[in-house]
Amino acid sequence: MMRQYELVERVQKYKPDADIALLNKAYVYAMQKHGRQRRASGDPYISHPLEVAAILTDLHMDESTIAVALLHDTIEDTSATRAEIDAFFGDEIGALVEGLTKIKRLDLVSRKAQQAENLRKLLLSVADDVRVLLVKLADRLHNMRTLYYMRPDKRRRISEETMEIYAPLAGRMGMQDMREELEDLSFQYINPDAYQTINGKLQDLSGQNEALVKSIEDELRALLQAQGLEDVKVKGRQKKAFSIFNKMQSKSLSFEQMSDLYGFRIIVDEVETCYRALGLVHTTWRMVPERFKDYISNPKQNGYQSLHTTIIGPMRQRIELQIRTKHMHEVAEYGIAAHALYKDGRTVKGQVDDEETSVFSWFRKTIEALAEGDSPEEFLEHTKLELFQDQVFCFTPKGKLIALPKDATPIDFAYAVHTNVGDTCVGAKVNGRMMPLVTRLNNGDEVEIIRSGVQVPPPAWEGIVVTGKARAAIRRATRAAIRKQYSGLGYRILERTFARSGKTFSREVLSTVLHRLGQTDVEDVIAAVGRNELSSGDVLRAVFPDHKDERVTVKPSSEEGWVSLPKGEGMAFKLPETAEGEPAPGSFPLRGLNAGATVRFAPTGAVPGDRIVGIAGDDGSITVYPIQSPDLQHFDDEPDRWIDIRWDIDSTNDKRFRARVGISVLNEPGTLARITETIATLGVNIRTIQMKVVAEDFAEVTMDMEVWDLRQLTQTLNQLQALDCVATVSRLFE
Repeated sequence: MMRQYELVERVQKYKPDADIALLNKAYVYAMQKHGRQRRASGDPYISHPLEVAAILTDLHMDESTIAVALLHDTIEDTSATRAEIDAFFGDEIGALVEGLTKIKRLDLVSRKAQQAENLRKLLLSVADDVRVLLVKLADRLHNMRTLYYMRPDKRRRISEETMEIYAPLAGRMGMQDMREELEDLSFQYINPDAYQTINGKLQDLSGQNEALVKSIEDELRALLQAQGLEDVKVKGRQKKAFSIFNKMQSKSLSFEQMSDLYGFRIIVDEVETCYRALGLVHTTWRMVPERFKDYISNPKQNGYQSLHTTIIGPMRQRIELQIRTKHMHEVAEYGIAAHALYKDGRTVKGQVDDEETSVFSWFRKTIEALAEGDSPEEFLEHTKLELFQDQVFCFTPKGKLIALPKDATPIDFAYAVHTNVGDTCVGAKVNGRMMPLVTRLNNGDEVEIIRSGVQVPPPAWEGIVVTGKARAAIRRATRAAIRKQYSGLGYRILERTFARSGKTFSREVLSTVLHRLGQTDVEDVIAAVGRNELSSGDVLRAVFPDHKDERVTVKPSSEEGWVSLPKGEGMAFKLPETAEGEPAPGSFPLRGLNAGATVRFAPTGAVPGDRIVGIAGDDGSITVYPIQSPDLQHFDDEPDRWIDIRWDIDSTNDKRFRARVGISVLNEPGTLARITETIATLGVNIRTIQMKVVAEDFAEVTMDMEVWDLRQLTQTLNQLQALDCVATVSRLFE
């Protein structure tokens, strides 16, 4: 375990004038507060904050940050309070410690919302002071190093969270070494078999290739020094297990097919020397096409700068090279910490002076944009979208640089410029040419957005865009359009639920519990209930936490086709059902059939007006399928069985045809009667019906109807959708 005096010595090595009294005071306070607490390993709990502080000394952080590391768990896990820490250490350290404290008593119904809200709190604290994130990452790194002592299920859960959020976040902050260690530590618990296999092979290769790596280092160094680049460092390194596994997965390669298990770095003094070294390497060895990237002239948003290239180098080995200056190397290793953003209470900018492209401004602006998320879950989703993807850099016609995630579209670009630009976007020119809005943008593209004052973003855009800002804006517009449709249904559900429990529902009672439901607007809650995205029971419990639901819940019986609804709220029923796929009696308005052919219809039916196809059976019969039927994929490899048939619109139709329909309905007395009455008034026959309760307030009804044609079926679906007890209705083809 790290000792107090060892920690002080580590700080003094890089900052001789450090406030040692502050460090000692923080250590004593943390030691007293954690007292006899123990970690899962059995070590005294104080060992954890000491090790977290030690990790931060490797990043040469100031003494205030080291003190925060010593104190970071005191508010969360001991009797310490923010006011007490403010009194002992000042408001600045108090704010940092509070920013690292999880919201333990979140009054939220959903666990997912609690997790997202804690992440929101952390990231918003980071927007005020980046040291919060540095301490959090160091905390996570030490926890991962000691994860072995946790229960197996907890190891996996923490590892997945680390891989999904904290490792990419470290990479986004430019702390590549920390990212790689977090990924590798997580990998061994998420996929232990793959980790052990790859690590074993790497250990075998390490001994075999040690001489090869040194030989390549020497040859590269000799080449550069022979051309006058005396002060140059060349270092080879073996890639990590997770990095190799990730590449094997993405490119469908075996371990034996991996040709670049080793990477080499060339470190020089000046920027100009980087390009000179690149020229010498490329004129000596052949470059692998499309494997060159210039991150010096076009830095990543986290401040990373380097030249990347891959060559067929000495001994015909494929070699990945990174060429950078010493300063760039520090930034690449330590990320944002290398910029000493906080020094004597002032923000110090990194190598790039422009405020728009400074090493941290992008992160603060991203967090501020994420703060506009409409719910904790959306905040979490947007965070992953915005922070954890590769970047492409595009330009406006006036030359302004817009950074976007990989695979971004002109729609993402439009929303990145301004929300109003995105909302009114109707087209785009990419490099002067009109291009579809689904076009994936590339580095260096110039994008011009074409706008219309009457445009409203279509809901389908949400599946096209990749940025959180664009998705949030499209969702807001979509919600505004459909809120009215579902609000009435949601309101009725809530009224009934509250009344059944002897309570009175009103919009006013919701306004006081929005935070518990993870929502920001009363109408959003009501509409979410109407869409079956939020249970009315959860809403009731949010308003009346002590209420207990005394209803009797009866599970569906084991007898196939019968459904039991909650006591007093419905009925169990089963209508007569005929065999699916039975021969269809009577004559049919079909063309393309031989006289006397036996015709059957698919189980889900087909009606005049559908596009249809016939499939010949082994017994000479023909089964008619609507073209949308997923069952047709079973005959993809048997083209000889496909028969071109169509409806005969000129013949007289004297029979009805079956169509299967799925309806999501409000689970209350009278719902089924209203549905069947509506169907009867339209002259439609119900052949079979099944009902299944899928949620507290909703049931799914599946009907086989008999209609004259597609027009009558469409009219029936529209009339059912108009009922306030119906959430959704659609035709089923499987």
